[in-house]
Amino acid sequence: MIEETSAGIVLFRKEDSKTLFLLLHYPSGHWDFVKGKMEKNESTHETAIRETKEETGITDQKFVKEFEEWIEYNFQHKGELIHKKVVFFLAETKTRDVKLSHEHLDFIWSDYVSAMEKTTFDNAKTVLTKAQMLLSETR
Repeated sequence: MIEETSAGIVLFRKEDSKTLFLLLHYPSGHWDFVKGKMEKNESTHETAIRETKEETGITDQKFVKEFEEWIEYNFQHKGELIHKKVVFFLAETKTRDVKLSHEHLDFIWSDYVSAMEKTTFDNAKTVLTKAQMLLSETR
């Protein structure tokens, strides 16, 4: 089994009194957060920042320090079983315009309820719920 580690960011922005979360549409059909594989000698934060810039063009993220959520899952790729660990950070951006990379089909800024409906995987829904709870507490 191949072991992989990725890092990503649950990006949000404020619009009027609403908090909107960024979801990306992946070619395999699912909706999820920005994330990608760690490169050699990169920290998880560095990976998350690089992937955010590559996948969305966003560079002004401000991390919410208390948030670090790890998920794990297995999947098949080219006949190989892969065990993936992903850490998600939470960060605010003022950027509305997303410049999608070739890795994604679309994006959407959604409030929590709509994002929960759109997000495909249960582990991503759990991360989103924890993010929403923390943001609700800090208002």
